[in-house]
Amino acid sequence: MKNAETPVFKLVLFGAESSLGNALMSELLARQHEVIAVVADLNRHAPRPGLHFKIGGLDDADQAEQGAAGGSAVISLLAPGDLAAQARASEALLAGLARTTIRRLLLVGDFDVLNVPGKYSEVEREWVDQVVDGLQRSTLRWTLINMPPALAEEGLARVAAGMVDMLELDLHRGEHLNFVV
Repeated sequence: MKNAETPVFKLVLFGAESSLGNALMSELLARQHEVIAVVADLNRHAPRPGLHFKIGGLDDADQAEQGAAGGSAVISLLAPGDLAAQARASEALLAGLARTTIRRLLLVGDFDVLNVPGKYSEVEREWVDQVVDGLQRSTLRWTLINMPPALAEEGLARVAAGMVDMLELDLHRGEHLNFVV
């Protein structure tokens, strides 16, 4: 049963099929928030109370807008490794969210280049700079988070709890974070 005094998020989750995505869904549902998981295949998922699925992705602004529709906040887990693909997905997400009423975004990806720029090529730095510039020019209340390294289930649960705390308490807006587990 939901407590009527507790604010509830309708959180849209892109990247729900990852291990961190699963940990986030568990944490959000445990806190009685609603989750809209944007996935590639509806048939691979079992229904649970408070959990809804949509087909979609971040290929373009229209797809991002349709995936985010109905939510009050978004967490997007970008696939690490390919910084160019990450920049394209971020651009589509920002353009799609600009057409919605959603104003809170946690963007999780491979942003280590912001911490150690000398380790990356100029092109890689430009891709990440493009993401940061898009966020700064947007009207979103955003938080940029480095994808945590591969963690055991307990570590993923702690990262997920920290991310949900950020949403509930509206913390770390306009900041770049690393989780230390």
